[in-house]
Amino acid sequence: MKGSWCTMNCSRWPENWENNGIGRSTVSQGELTMNLQEIMRTAESFQSEIVNFLLEFCAIPAVNPSFGGTGEFKRAVWLADYLNNQGIPVEIKEVPDEAVPEGRRLNLIAYISGREASAPTLWLVAHLDTVAPGDKSSWASDPFTPVVKGERIYGRGVEDNGQAVACITFAVKMLKQLGLVPERKVGLLFVSDEEAGSDKGLKHLVREGLFKPGDEALVPDSGTPDGGFLEIAEKSILWCKFNVQGKECHASNPLAGINAGWIGSLLAVDMIKFLRGKYCHRDALFNPPFSTFELTQKFGNVGSPNVIPGEDVFVVDFRVLPSIGLAEIIEDIERLLSKYEYEYGVRIKYETLQRLDAPKPTPVAAPIVKKLSGILKEFGVSSRIGGIGGGTCAAFLREAGIPAVVWSTIEETAHQPNEYVVIDNLVKDTAIMLALMMAQNGA
Repeated sequence: MKGSWCTMNCSRWPENWENNGIGRSTVSQGELTMNLQEIMRTAESFQSEIVNFLLEFCAIPAVNPSFGGTGEFKRAVWLADYLNNQGIPVEIKEVPDEAVPEGRRLNLIAYISGREASAPTLWLVAHLDTVAPGDKSSWASDPFTPVVKGERIYGRGVEDNGQAVACITFAVKMLKQLGLVPERKVGLLFVSDEEAGSDKGLKHLVREGLFKPGDEALVPDSGTPDGGFLEIAEKSILWCKFNVQGKECHASNPLAGINAGWIGSLLAVDMIKFLRGKYCHRDALFNPPFSTFELTQKFGNVGSPNVIPGEDVFVVDFRVLPSIGLAEIIEDIERLLSKYEYEYGVRIKYETLQRLDAPKPTPVAAPIVKKLSGILKEFGVSSRIGGIGGGTCAAFLREAGIPAVVWSTIEETAHQPNEYVVIDNLVKDTAIMLALMMAQNGA
């Protein structure tokens, strides 16, 4: 880390502050020149506590019910108790959901008062649920018994999104123990249901009017190993499941049937080739810089090699640049389906498994982008700004007019067997989040 300094308005350090980072005296308001090296040393003093927190938090299974789990209810209760015990009062927003045993999903909200009472809120947003572990035989350890191995912590959800929960929690814990007051109100938001579209989480809170004009948000739900990538835009997402219905027959007499497997294969290839050719626009903000159309799931049909299938089912994943409307793509798809039905005598049904029309990107000149970029520079991290094809709940904030940046320092192991986080990244990101809280409003 560079040995530079960052000037911020806030409460002074406690006069008897020691290297263990714990303030024990009343502090007064005034100008403060904060040495980011001191912030980092303070975060390092919390390392073992952060690790233990993450081990306990991720030992509570929180698989989204859409992936066969029972949800994040118990994990949310554990975190609410933890925050309340740390003197961080928690408000719980319940959303009814018959898909989980408790009949409701929990979203946690906490506020840290700032010096500028009328200033908009800085939100730090993380999600509580996880995907399923997948094939447990591919794991070197039990995915729901997080374990420290060397400089890493392994377990389902430690990266996605346990690291964010831990870093946000301990950034606030550092803030309180140092006796510091942020420039403006900070909102902590731990949401449910992110892995399955956020209907019971952030989407619900946006509809309820939780966020106000001028608010901005940091969403630590994606990132890079060097911690330098600031995601300000996402592509639109469309998942479509196609069901081609022909007529089953014996393979020795194909004229007696309609080969749905062959026709479905032609349809998938024609559809993807056509869309790739028509929608070949490029946008350097993204990597890859173009829309993608990929055949993904392919479902089983017949149980014998000498039977012509009467049904073919497959899924296509569309990731589309924000400048291209999904409605136009859907019209193209429907015209192609009609053509195939007419020419091949099949019936084709399709359903939309997921649709997310990308909102406008967070402006490059937005204050949160500039502040975070400046803080990363002070920590010796060269930042770059761009978009991704994956989806995060930041999209719902942008849609509501809230500038949101997705950032963290991660190894990009989410949703994989042997998911892990690097302990040094936990410490570093905690320090950076504290610095962001203390940055001057509008700086």
